[in-house]
Amino acid sequence: MNIAEFRKAGHWPTLLAAFLYFDISFMAWVSLGPLITFVAHDLHLSVPEKFSILSIPVLSGALLRVPLGILADTIGSKRTGVGAQTIVLVATVLVALLGLPSEAAVKAFALVLGLGGASFAVALPQASRWYPPKYQGVVMGIAGAGNMGVVLDTLFGPSLAAHYGWQAVFGVLLVPMAGILAYYIYAVKDAPGQRARPQLATYTKLLGNTDALMFMLFYFITFGGFVGLANTLPLYFTVQYHLSPVAAGLLVSLIVALGSGFRPVGGAIADRIGGVRALSLLFGVVVVAYGLIALLPADRAVEGALPFSLATMPAMVWPAVLLFSIGVLALGMGNGAVFQLIPLRFGRDIGVLTGLVGCAGGLGGFFLAKTLGLSKGMTGGFGPGFLFFAGLAAAGCLALFLVKHTWRTTWGATSGARV
Repeated sequence: MNIAEFRKAGHWPTLLAAFLYFDISFMAWVSLGPLITFVAHDLHLSVPEKFSILSIPVLSGALLRVPLGILADTIGSKRTGVGAQTIVLVATVLVALLGLPSEAAVKAFALVLGLGGASFAVALPQASRWYPPKYQGVVMGIAGAGNMGVVLDTLFGPSLAAHYGWQAVFGVLLVPMAGILAYYIYAVKDAPGQRARPQLATYTKLLGNTDALMFMLFYFITFGGFVGLANTLPLYFTVQYHLSPVAAGLLVSLIVALGSGFRPVGGAIADRIGGVRALSLLFGVVVVAYGLIALLPADRAVEGALPFSLATMPAMVWPAVLLFSIGVLALGMGNGAVFQLIPLRFGRDIGVLTGLVGCAGGLGGFFLAKTLGLSKGMTGGFGPGFLFFAGLAAAGCLALFLVKHTWRTTWGATSGARV
């Protein structure tokens, strides 16, 4: 790719601002995941209850993506982004000052954090509208790579909480939130041209469109798998292998960094070899990785034993880290591949469809978190939950096989890019 040509093709300050806005919003969205052990310490919650709490911001973010996408198409992405980020900022200030004294307060805060996840429906169309078809994969990959915010959560959150208390973590989070909001207000610009006003008929039409439903399924698997694991893996490692929250957070930061950082790579590869081929290969990797994860044994340490640090944890943790890293890498690249295809097929309805597809992705994350919690509660292990998720990825492979010929010979043939 010619970098100089790419910079001239669109508006890079908006692309950078959209990336940073999504980054900090995503950080807020999944901030409870690495801290749930600390927050829930005094609430005496069971493992399934903790997983249920972690599913709330994911579900809220999924459901809010559609109305936020509508609002962005109605009043503009910039105004919508500023308003949503301000609400999350105010809620974080209150938590940093007052804490979360009850389970009801935790759930209420989790609902508000969903606005951070809903920022997806603002940031990606905002960046996409500035660039031509041949750059859609890399542009949507860059904007979507803002989900690297979760890396900062898992890397620093547990350590700060262990030394200064979990409320201090939200106080620290306010600094980048406020700074990036200020930059976003300064730098971002809505693309020129008249926005298509969203109509109920548009949503009805897209929900009845087979291609749109396919994209929703694919993102349910890729983004749902990524965000669901990013939010629940810290708890998984503390339960499955008796790691300390700090050790679990460090391992998860390594795992999710791969999925976040390689999202643009997935988009760029899809630009080169076609989104269908790229996504098919990546789904295959997910099937193998999470099928093997389902077979891994748990650590049988005595209940109540001191949690393991990185230096003392059992060797059986490392195969899990390797398999999760491979799987999350494939999921992150899959996110980029899905959004290489969407603008090619639904360029005129990109705002509406991004909201719908983003909603499906968030629902996938909620589904994964709930499935793992139910699996642990009903069977005593996480294996059945991961096997079910591997089966979903296999279903994605089958769906791609069924549609690839039609896509490549219809809209793909006139899209101006490889499908």
